[in-house]
Amino acid sequence: MIWTIITVLILLAAIALYMFGGKQDGKKVAADTIASKGISVVAIVLIAFSVCRLFTPTYLVKTNPAILQEMVQSMQAQQEQEKNKVVRKYVAKHMDDMIGNAPIAGNVDAKNTIFLWSDYSCPYCRRVHAELARVMKERDDVRVVLKNFSIHGALSDAPAKAVIAAKIQDNAKAAKLDELLMAKEYYSQDDMKDQSKLADKIHANVMKLAKEAGLDTKQLEKDMEGDVVKAELQNVRELAQRFEISGTPYLIIGDTAFPGYIPYAKIIDALK
Repeated sequence: MIWTIITVLILLAAIALYMFGGKQDGKKVAADTIASKGISVVAIVLIAFSVCRLFTPTYLVKTNPAILQEMVQSMQAQQEQEKNKVVRKYVAKHMDDMIGNAPIAGNVDAKNTIFLWSDYSCPYCRRVHAELARVMKERDDVRVVLKNFSIHGALSDAPAKAVIAAKIQDNAKAAKLDELLMAKEYYSQDDMKDQSKLADKIHANVMKLAKEAGLDTKQLEKDMEGDVVKAELQNVRELAQRFEISGTPYLIIGDTAFPGYIPYAKIIDALK
């Protein structure tokens, strides 16, 4: 509001300058003098600036808001291009380090790699998990590297640690546990009522699913607190910071980043 008032005052002053700036002691100064022309030019510039400043926002917001939308979309596209450059350069040099201790779903030797940052308590992660499962069922040249992003406290910690630790015993069983955690509810609304016991209840529920996946649960509990799991969780966080990942799901397919849920068809297109 204050800038509008200032702009109006500038406009009025510019108009007055244009109309009366060329007069001196009541007598009109010759129109071809340098001073008179200079005053007129300054006045015209100020008038043009003020008019643009006053009417451009109205035009963009009310008359043609599609321009603003196009500008935002263009900026977002440029930002995504820059981000993909960072991803492409890093993945090319650090593929093995990114995989590290992470569990792998699908064909572990597949030529096409998808990195997936996900959280087991995230509903959109469950949806994208189903899409990826369909891809891997139809194609044996795709693998999904599971970067378990523990971002929801007690809801995330135990399942994320368990799947990472499960790989120490057997990668196939780790992938099976991941599948069970995504397909089944590992906590209930009743579990949520007492927050002080929530972590323990979720841990117990995760262990039941781990047993169903064929894992040695006693060894699994030890490994969940071990150095391998800590190193992998640290790697997940560091990569998330590098790639500016603020939520889940987040996929890197080949060397292109896809923040948020994407459907089967888009995954297939990205693999091409």
